Parts: sequence; structure tokens; C-alpha cells
Amino acid sequence: MTSTENATAAAASDTAPAPGADAVVCRGLEYSFHRGRGKGAKAVDGVDLTVRTGEVFGLLGPNGAGKTTTIRAITTLLPVPSGMVRVFGHDTARRQMQVRRLLGYVPQQLSAESGLTGRENVALFARVFDVPHAERAARVAQALAAVDLTEAADRMCGTYSGGMVRRLELAQALVSAPRLLVLDEPTIGLDPIARTSVWECIEAVRRATGMTVLVTTHYMDEADQYCDRIGLMDRGKIRALGTPAELKARVREQAPEHPDPTLDDVFRHFAGRDLARGQASEGDFSDVRRTRRTASRVG
Repeated sequence: MTSTENATAAAASDTAPAPGADAVVCRGLEYSFHRGRGKGAKAVDGVDLTVRTGEVFGLLGPNGAGKTTTIRAITTLLPVPSGMVRVFGHDTARRQMQVRRLLGYVPQQLSAESGLTGRENVALFARVFDVPHAERAARVAQALAAVDLTEAADRMCGTYSGGMVRRLELAQALVSAPRLLVLDEPTIGLDPIARTSVWECIEAVRRATGMTVLVTTHYMDEADQYCDRIGLMDRGKIRALGTPAELKARVREQAPEHPDPTLDDVFRHFAGRDLARGQASEGDFSDVRRTRRTASRVG
């Protein structure tokens, strides 16, 4: 075996999931944002959470619930003490690089560059994630095809609609063939048709690869249709966990006035308040950037 083959084999072994490990395990996860010398604002407050390998898990809640902070801790973008978060058995505090090699991450903030073509954007991420040079062109083409952007691949990204931009960002996350795909509000600011298009791409890739998907959203209809299990989050805490059907059944038992509850009713029951909704539109590249900036400030 050559030195290159040895290095490749070692890297693959180093990032291999522990046998039987869940995709994500959080135990007592806490995170506070400190301003000046005063007491920090606790964004995440004792979260216990397990995402099973191969499932689509939805983390639901209004803006400011702590969803994005939780996601950033899981993806190693925020430092947390050892033992709080594990990804496929790897402690995020001790094995950051190993965890990052297992992830594909689509953040709220705009990650596509308007001055590059769609293909160039995905190729840039392929280089960042160290996709082997010999495989790079094929992997970029596969990622673009997976999100139905082959025909638009050589257009400037700045000409894309909002839905196309989000699908391009999905391709950027998929080019490294991640075991865990993390999506932070993947359809924020999109109209229902564009939202459906993004989710159809996510579902097609999951069926083809078996990857695990962790998604945050405040759209209850999406969670009801696409998520295997959900966690309802509000004010930094997980208020309820289960499948959509299980949570609705609990509301029926505990609140007879809701004989046929929706997930909005479920959230209201467990969190004690309504889930705020935002206005959506298809928009273009600039509209998406403005929407994401607003969401990131309050999320």
C-alpha cells in the first residue's frame, strides 16, 4: 500500500462512526452568551437530545428558542465542555476535526457567493472539504444533479431565485458525502413551492444514501410531513420529544378540547404560547441574504 493509500485509510478509520452509535447525543447541553461583565444570557439550558442514525429529526421552535445555538454546538462552531455532545460517538470537544469530516452543514447565513457560478460554488466547497482531486469534478456534478441544478450550474449564482440558492447550498453540503446533514432553517423566506422543492431534494438524497438529517424549522407543516421525530424547543429547553403522531396523541389525552390537534396545537400545549410565523416569498439572491441576516440575529 502506498503512503497516499495509507493516509486515506487512516483518515477513513479515524472518522468511522463508533459501532451502534447514535448520530447525535446531547446530555445537559448548556450555552450562554456573555455581554460585558454581566451575567450571561442562557441560550441553551440543559438540553438532552438523541438523534438516531438514519432518521430525519426536526428541532422546532420560534426565533430565539435556542435552535441555532444548539446546532452550532453540535457542529463544533461553539465550544462546549467535554461530554455534552457526541456525533457518531465522537466527543465534539475532543475530536473536532473528526466530527467535522462527518458533517454537511447548511447554515442560516448565506454561504453561496453571488460572483461565482453554481458549479464554482460547489467546487469551492469540494476543495475546502478535501474531496480528492481525481473525484472532484464527478462529485460536484453529482451534487448539482441531486438538487436538480445541472442546467443552471454554469450560471452566475447572483441570478438564481431564492429556492435555487437554497438548493445550491444543499449541494455544497452534499459534495463531501456527509454521514450527517445539518440544516438550519433550510426553507426560511421561501414560498410553499420553493420549500417543497428543497424538501424533495433532501428526501431524494436521504433515500439514496441513508444519511441522517437534523433540521431546525419553525414551519410545523414541514415537520409533520418530513420528520420521523421532532423536539419542541422554547426558551432554551426541550419541551417535548417524539414522533408527530405521538405528540398529537399526548395532546388529545391531556387536552380534550383538541380532538384533532395540529403541531401548532402541540407546541402551544407544551410551550404555553403560540409559535410565531414569518411571511415567505420566493425572492431572489438579495432577498435571501436580507432574510437570513434577520433570522440569524434573532435565532
